[in-house]
Amino acid sequence: MGYIQGEARYQQALFPVSLDDLVPADHVCRVIEAFVERLDFHKLGFVRADAAETGRPGYDPRDLLKLYLYGYLQQVRSSRRLEAECRRNVEVMWLLCRLVPDYKSIAEFRRLHREAVTEAGAELVRFARAVGLVRGEWVSIDGSKFQAVASSRSVAEREAVKRYLDAVEAADTEEEPVIDPSAVAAALDKLKKDAEPEAGFMRMGQGYGSHPAYNVQTAVDAEHTLIVTHEVTVEKSDNRSLEPMAAAAQKALGDPPLLNVVADTGYSNGAQAEACERRGIVPHVPALRSVNNRGDGTLFDRTQFHYDATSDTLRCPGEQTLTRKGGQRDKPRVLYAAPAKSCGACALKNRCTTAAQRSVYLHLHEAALTRMHERATPALMRLRRCTVEHPFATLKYRIFGHPRFLLRGLAGARIEIGLGTMAYNLKRMINVLGGTKLAAMLQT
Repeated sequence: MGYIQGEARYQQALFPVSLDDLVPADHVCRVIEAFVERLDFHKLGFVRADAAETGRPGYDPRDLLKLYLYGYLQQVRSSRRLEAECRRNVEVMWLLCRLVPDYKSIAEFRRLHREAVTEAGAELVRFARAVGLVRGEWVSIDGSKFQAVASSRSVAEREAVKRYLDAVEAADTEEEPVIDPSAVAAALDKLKKDAEPEAGFMRMGQGYGSHPAYNVQTAVDAEHTLIVTHEVTVEKSDNRSLEPMAAAAQKALGDPPLLNVVADTGYSNGAQAEACERRGIVPHVPALRSVNNRGDGTLFDRTQFHYDATSDTLRCPGEQTLTRKGGQRDKPRVLYAAPAKSCGACALKNRCTTAAQRSVYLHLHEAALTRMHERATPALMRLRRCTVEHPFATLKYRIFGHPRFLLRGLAGARIEIGLGTMAYNLKRMINVLGGTKLAAMLQT
């Protein structure tokens, strides 16, 4: 063994190995290098993109972006761990030309550049469109919960304080309110010092309970499952995200004349479906319908009532007419009802309602809901699952390592998802094209 080790040292002395020799031609570091070097950092809004003429030179934001992209691809997101990688990892040494930025400089870069990182990610999507990796015809939208930094205890205490202040405000309207000014001041001070006021409890999925979290939305192109746009929201459900995400995807894809968007039932929203259609976006979403929960469950459902747009009436299975009675202020729906006399004389009444007369609610945007529901075929629902669920699994467990943010607040969550989706897209493009070919295309 000693002879072999001595021979190896002798060969190394004769033929010294450079860092470049240790990084293969198809390595991910070469792809990151080629991608970052093609970006116009000044145009994208990175701080200190141009070196100052005087003073001590700062770290080039290009190097720090390379470091973060490499780190996210290796499940290394902590600034302290990234500093350690700069000292010991040969791949990082090659990527940063042996620079060793301290963890404070690394963390400061991520804190300052949310908008710039988002624009860099959009530039990568534009490149993917240019080389045919993104077709822009079919896009799937979905949302998933990522746990926030805030603890469940801190969020529960904040919500309790808010309930107390709401109770105080309600008591203030009484003639002789009993209010402790010092307690109110302490509650307001506690809210002011909350480190992550945006985080709220969200259901994390079956069996995982509720935790402080953010709702991460992605739009994924069906051609090679590349993420074309993303957003982080505080919405607990996906019901109000269909039109915003579809419009963002349309913009990211260069405003194609026609874009098909597929999503699950959680995105069922008639008003937003109509807004999508006006934009030239065709939604394919199963409509979330209520059922007739009266009686024993065998009564006629509203799908058996036919709407006549000319007379704005419904026709029931017994050939009776239900006329419009009015809408609801708190819900976007309209009530239609048949005369009690007609229902009382109907032979089908015992199969229709247990009340004196049958009434049916229709959504204000019923036609748009019906259209998008009819378009949501089982084949398209399978396409949705195959397209949009794989990127989330990769983001959560291959890039983040665990679906939890390291940075506090909505701004911190957004820059983490920006870096994560950029890393995912690079990883996916390498899988499709190969590292050598992709690096060459990025350099062209």
